[in-house]
Amino acid sequence: MAKKIKLKELSEAVNKCDRCHKSKCCQYVTQNIDKPTTMKDFDLLLWQISHKNIHIFKDDDGWFLLVLSQCTHLQADGRCGIYEVRPLICRDHSNDYCEYDVSIKDGSDLYFAGYDDLNAYCRKRFKSWDKRFQKKSWKKNAAPMV
Repeated sequence: MAKKIKLKELSEAVNKCDRCHKSKCCQYVTQNIDKPTTMKDFDLLLWQISHKNIHIFKDDDGWFLLVLSQCTHLQADGRCGIYEVRPLICRDHSNDYCEYDVSIKDGSDLYFAGYDDLNAYCRKRFKSWDKRFQKKSWKKNAAPMV
């Protein structure tokens, strides 16, 4: 069981994790994705971002799906309920530069919180974005299901 830290200790804490009362790094999962380049790539991203709690961002490390979903092992006090047996990715997580310093949204080159954000970006990036379904290569896949 994790040691409880008194409020006085918390305000004097040197470790950022001890000052991070919202456990920001335990509130989401990121998944690296291939760099989208074509209209079809971005159309697929539109489908993905159409689902609840899915955002997309690009930073210096590449493109990512951001799944906003709290870890099931996070305790009410913000501590890990399985700290001694937590997965390797949690053990390896560094707080040298983390969400305590800057949010993913503010630290990204591009950030899309929903369909409308990404669709607006696609309209600027591709002149024929709104006509993509008229293209012959898209027609076989764009037919309505019967």
